Amino acid sequence: MAELFDRYGSMVYSVALRVLKDPGNAEDVMQEVFFKLWQSPESFVQSRGSLPAWLLVVARNRAVDLLRRRRSSVAVEDVVLVAATNVAADAERRSMMEKVRFALDRLPPEQQKSIEMAFFEGLSHSEIAAETGDALGTVKTRIRTALMSVRKAFQA
Repeated sequence: MAELFDRYGSMVYSVALRVLKDPGNAEDVMQEVFFKLWQSPESFVQSRGSLPAWLLVVARNRAVDLLRRRRSSVAVEDVVLVAATNVAADAERRSMMEKVRFALDRLPPEQQKSIEMAFFEGLSHSEIAAETGDALGTVKTRIRTALMSVRKAFQA
């Protein structure tokens, strides 16, 4: 576990921090992710993808859940914005992030916006549709198509 934490901890923390914009909560999410892996390693299924990708998805989902819980209980005026910290990244993280950026940069602007709203702002499909004025089906299609494009970048 220590080796996994050393290798992927900064990557998991970075995703949580990007979503939450709060170092303390990002650390809590990182701890939850590795605790989940330690408690139930069978939750990671190797045939469905790589461990780093699984860790990132779990971290993002936990962060979004926390963000949604916090959003419903905290007034906007009470939210403190914290400056992003520069977290040292290892070579594997940089390589993965380059692939993601490369794939995202090649998406049509509507898909890029939908993906960013869903993954980095934690908005649901319905919330994205309401904010953009697009039909719910259109938003779902854009996100699915974008995710398939990003997935292809990791398979190449």
